[in-house]
Amino acid sequence: MGFYDDQVLPRIVDLALGRSMEEVRARVAAGLSGEVLEIGFGSGRNLAHLPSGVTRLLAVEPAAGGRRLAAARIAAAPFAVEFVGLDGQELGLADASVDHVLTTWTLCTIPDVDRALREIHRVLRPGGTLHFTEHGRSPSPTVARWQNRLTPAWSRIAGGCQLNRRIDDLVEKSGLTLDSARTYPMSGTAQIGFAYEGVASKPA
Repeated sequence: MGFYDDQVLPRIVDLALGRSMEEVRARVAAGLSGEVLEIGFGSGRNLAHLPSGVTRLLAVEPAAGGRRLAAARIAAAPFAVEFVGLDGQELGLADASVDHVLTTWTLCTIPDVDRALREIHRVLRPGGTLHFTEHGRSPSPTVARWQNRLTPAWSRIAGGCQLNRRIDDLVEKSGLTLDSARTYPMSGTAQIGFAYEGVASKPA
């Protein structure tokens, strides 16, 4: 990971997905409990929104800059936070070892997202859930064409972010069951941000 992705981009993301996204973070975190794995922990902005039923958070975050930004938020958390890896494509956790998984604007950046989702399926306990909010491919053909055009350049400045992934299809392809989902254009980013938000479960 280069200096920009490791040190600069985490600060940009912390600001860009900061105060304006707190309501979304709270909505997606609702219902989490027990041991939660967060892939793409970033600067720890989700910590403040995790319900009181969460007993431990296992964090995957490749950027040292993000982990440093998170230090004060980790110190204020009412539960233990443990970093368990750098790569969502290869989780160093046992099968069926976590109650829930949380991702927020992360699945767009993972090079082999299918592999990452298979790993999520593997580490979830039966009946466990993936809570996610992501941006991806718009159902509008016009917007989708713009996303396809912009993705090569955008990914170079946004940590590998792909604008045109069908997040719902990818989640279901992993073997998880999509229990609830909503999609909507992200305000102010019509050519970039189409939101996918929901909960998917591992069959019991």
